[in-house]
Amino acid sequence: MLAPLAREELEDMTDEREADQTQGGAELHARQGETTVATRAAADHSATNQQQQRDPLNTLTGCERILILGRTGSGKTTLARELAAALGVPHVELDSLYFGPDFSRAPLSLLRDRTSAAIAGDRWVTDGNKRAVRDLVWPWADTIIWLDYPVYVSLWRLAKRARTRTSALSAQAAQTGRRTGLPKQMLAAARGVLTALRSHRGQRRKYPRMFAHPANQHLAVARLRSPRATRQWMARVTEVGPPA
Repeated sequence: MLAPLAREELEDMTDEREADQTQGGAELHARQGETTVATRAAADHSATNQQQQRDPLNTLTGCERILILGRTGSGKTTLARELAAALGVPHVELDSLYFGPDFSRAPLSLLRDRTSAAIAGDRWVTDGNKRAVRDLVWPWADTIIWLDYPVYVSLWRLAKRARTRTSALSAQAAQTGRRTGLPKQMLAAARGVLTALRSHRGQRRKYPRMFAHPANQHLAVARLRSPRATRQWMARVTEVGPPA
């Protein structure tokens, strides 16, 4: 089993590598239309023009399948888990379908099969930027919450995460006499920082273009630009704020 923190960081890094290398406040980009990417999505979204326009910045009414996006260290998995619990819907952690024991990874065909099964439900919250399954998730989702924070937020959180895990591994090494996890931890931390820096401009440049693509016009997108804006948004749409 992967340690929760170790897996979370590797998941974040894998999300960003596989994504297109694409201070407070929030802005909304809500669009309605139709999608032609996947057969099932096309059928389910054929009546999109008749649906009332969704406004996920202020209410999640009509938002049934929500995808959380954000760069490494933005906290997208934590937010997805908390939001799913508040809404009483499943949290589909896509990366848990990808990683196995000792950082092993599922073959692409298996990952896609697992993803299709995991998002088959009518209501869920999921998170991740994984390009390998984007053509499965985006057409079936109806709402995107984009955590577009300043890069220093991600770097600070990655540093805290690395310190916490290094302390845990050091304590474990003191008890067992084995230090095999520490080199991997230091390498993972360095990669996480590089990934956050590399993806910062890429996401801001490419995500808006992706949202504007005709195949994605069914998605309502709320863009949250700071952790404070996200806390305020969470309290607004669930009427219960997330844990501090």
